[in-house]
Amino acid sequence: MSPLRAKMIKAMQVRGFSVRTHESYLYAVAGLARYYRRSPDELGIDEIRRYFEYLATERSLSGATCRLFLNGIRFLYLQVLGWSSFDVAIPIPKKAQRIPELLTPTEVGRILAACRHPKHRTMLTLCYGCGLRLSELLSLRVRDIESEGRLVRVEQGK
Repeated sequence: MSPLRAKMIKAMQVRGFSVRTHESYLYAVAGLARYYRRSPDELGIDEIRRYFEYLATERSLSGATCRLFLNGIRFLYLQVLGWSSFDVAIPIPKKAQRIPELLTPTEVGRILAACRHPKHRTMLTLCYGCGLRLSELLSLRVRDIESEGRLVRVEQGK
């Protein structure tokens, strides 16, 4: 492991970033290093800008993915390498406005009825009924559920 990678991991641990954030940020920085075949601490602003142009045009990454890469790379330069600012005008595709397709009550019922295992059915019901993320659902404990008040306490949720 390179010293720069170790320093970035330590900086993320100190700030309490989730495991997923660690993975995403490290992937973004590794992509930048692979693209130029040089360590990111040897790159300048123009090279970073060209890399984001490449992500948006040649790789056709979505706006959300480009923003994720931007956040990871910005973290590296500001928090790990100590740049005083990260004033890089980066072309990022606009966020697509999408209205999510909602399931009808009948469709939800059919999905739940298809679950034969009571544990899986309970997990899906909780996830859907409470609007939980998978990580939030998996971290729930019995003590987090107050059945009398019909409440579920989510700790460290996003």
